[in-house]
Amino acid sequence: MKFLLITCFVLAATPMFIFAQHSDENVRIKKLHLYEDSLVTLGKKFVNDENDMERKNANYAFVRTLVSALKIPNSFIYPFDSLKSVSIINSPDNRFRIISWHITNLDGSYRFYGTIQLNTGGNLKMYPLEDYSPLLKNPEDSVTDNRKWFGAQYYKIVPVYSPKPYYILIGWKGNTVESTKKVIDVLSFNEGKPELGMHVFDGNGKTRDRIVFEYTRQASMLLKYVPEQNLIVFDHLAPPDPKLKDKRSTYGPDLTYDGYKLKNGRWTYIENIDMRNVPESRDEEYVDPKKQAAIDKASVKGNH
Repeated sequence: MKFLLITCFVLAATPMFIFAQHSDENVRIKKLHLYEDSLVTLGKKFVNDENDMERKNANYAFVRTLVSALKIPNSFIYPFDSLKSVSIINSPDNRFRIISWHITNLDGSYRFYGTIQLNTGGNLKMYPLEDYSPLLKNPEDSVTDNRKWFGAQYYKIVPVYSPKPYYILIGWKGNTVESTKKVIDVLSFNEGKPELGMHVFDGNGKTRDRIVFEYTRQASMLLKYVPEQNLIVFDHLAPPDPKLKDKRSTYGPDLTYDGYKLKNGRWTYIENIDMRNVPESRDEEYVDPKKQAAIDKASVKGNH
């Protein structure tokens, strides 16, 4: 009789428990939706507002709002799909994701912001990324932590598992009114803490910790990962005149292609890649927020 009563109690309580779980989940999702709406509004402001101070104030509010949103339990699995002003990219093994974005300065340069959010399955654990670019004198020869980040807005993460696990980060860096930069960086975790840069890029008689490209702002540059070939492929950049070889802001693609090939955990530089077997698409994964804003405006007008 006692067993029957306990069984009846458990069966009666189960729907209540499930309902409470669903109710908590609905509240959690609703909070995240509200935060996302605020982030979308602030993101549009820091991208499009012509007033420098308004952009920066919107960005500060964005940072505070984003941190509040990420503190909600299990926020890692919330995609923030409608947030177009930032890049949100998960590692293929779902161990972490990187949220990164930039603010345009009055002089046409950029300051980058970001965070690495770990997939803890519950409470928030993240490492803010602090842009240290102006003070990093030799970025290709520097290993840093998240407090001395060579800021960029990432569009691809490539895991490398041998011999020491790490992740290749491919990103757009912007630069000045004259030139644009892109970067191939490395993220690893040392005793659980992020480390940026690694001595794994071999070429031209030198080994580098990261690769930085600079080219004229009037050009676009192919920089992509080809998984079938374990290859990072990119435009070969050259000056329009040999006399300008020291002025990177004049460089542009010369219709040839180079790359870095993965072998035994290291990346070896190779020249003159045959692109007939490599699908070409320029800047295919990085979407400039200003271009996205123009697309959104055109879409709104088209619906009226």
